Amino acid sequence: MAEVLDEFPELEVEIEGVKHSIMQRTCLVANTSNMPVAAREASIYTGITLAEYFRDMGKNVAMMADSTSRWAEALREISGRLAEMPADSGFPAHLGSKLAQFYERAGKVTCLGSPGRQGSISIVGAVSPPGGDFSDPVTAATLDIVQVFWGLDKKLAQRKHFPSVNWNISFTNYDRVLQEYYGARDPEFMRFKVSMKNILQEENDLIEIVQLVGKDSLGEDQKATLEVAKLIKDEFLQQNAFSEYDYNCPLPKTIGMMKCIVAYYENCKKVLIESQKSEKKISMALIEEAFNTTIINDLKEMKFIDPASPEKQIIKKLDDLAELIENEFRKLLHG
Repeated sequence: MAEVLDEFPELEVEIEGVKHSIMQRTCLVANTSNMPVAAREASIYTGITLAEYFRDMGKNVAMMADSTSRWAEALREISGRLAEMPADSGFPAHLGSKLAQFYERAGKVTCLGSPGRQGSISIVGAVSPPGGDFSDPVTAATLDIVQVFWGLDKKLAQRKHFPSVNWNISFTNYDRVLQEYYGARDPEFMRFKVSMKNILQEENDLIEIVQLVGKDSLGEDQKATLEVAKLIKDEFLQQNAFSEYDYNCPLPKTIGMMKCIVAYYENCKKVLIESQKSEKKISMALIEEAFNTTIINDLKEMKFIDPASPEKQIIKKLDDLAELIENEFRKLLHG
């Protein structure tokens, strides 16, 4: 906590071209573990009430609760002292409803009174289950309530892969709600998203086979899945918050990068399947050798596109790359 109080005042945020200290837009409610248990239990309500105060002023508020697991432990201690009937792991039976009462205070509202204004609260609740056990009562109750979950992975953090969000356990239930929004920007966005998710899921299954019998036992299409999954992880999902080109990723750049990676994967699969029917046999190793200095290099350099560049320039650059991928694979197959 002392580190946060020391470092936060030095951070800046840029709003409409003007830099402000981040503390001008931040409220901190601190209750450490050595403070009275009632104070720890009350802190989460203090935070959400502060958020509602700013929301009613017509502002959009992001509230980070770190951590709801510690708050639940305080709730358990109070419940024990009140001699309430304990449930799973000693937590009170009403743990789920208490969590729901907290999360239901998020959302967008039209405020009463004048002038007319709209405000919103977005809650990001951190859950830290002991030993990473997802069957922990707090984690299980939270997953029943929330519609979006980011699962942080210790192994990814140890490999210096940031943000260390595990793509196989994280989920969102807002796909259908947001489909219209993304569809207006690119009709194929949802297809790209599903395709990349399937590649990563399939890679997760293939890793077990590779560890048991080695990579040589895989088919050529499975080797393509592994190579493209590596591209997705290292060049698309991994970001550096301290670099000028990677600290954020505007939607046109995200969609363009997804389009190029999916185009490369689909063409790899297509070429590998069609070559099996002809005399000219093509392997994944041959594709990598043929395109290592061209297409693969371009795919690895997509992240270096400056996010501050004009939108049309970003779209054109990535559309040109997707077209180049199609043309080069056509030449490889028929050339």
